Amino acid sequence: MAAVIPTQEPPLEIKPEIALELVRLKIATLIDVRQPVEHELEGEVAEAESVPLFDLKKLLGHKLTEDEQEMLDCDLPTARDARLFLSIINKHHYQKGNVLLCLCNSGKRSLHAAQLLRSMGYERAYSITGGVRAWRELVA
Repeated sequence: MAAVIPTQEPPLEIKPEIALELVRLKIATLIDVRQPVEHELEGEVAEAESVPLFDLKKLLGHKLTEDEQEMLDCDLPTARDARLFLSIINKHHYQKGNVLLCLCNSGKRSLHAAQLLRSMGYERAYSITGGVRAWRELVA
């Protein structure tokens, strides 16, 4: 009798080409986890909902590093912010059944965001490998 190998969790990262196809098929939602200042400096991703990661971490009660707090550089998110975040995510994930595709500049913070979302029960949360840079190469 062959040994049964336990299955691993689904991977947290997804290739940009696959992510783009999921968005085009309207079965995925882009979640831009960059800070507003990054949108001003580098431009927004038109197809994405903006949910900054550091705000998300604060809303979930996670301690920010000194660098993250400096980058956040604003007041603490409010209960209203938490409700707004949950309504945005739930609207796409549960009501539409969409996959959540997290996006940051390089793919590092979005990986953390996907992990946070999965820990909250959003099983179809992924990070786009290569981030906004890789995304823009595809859609350019």
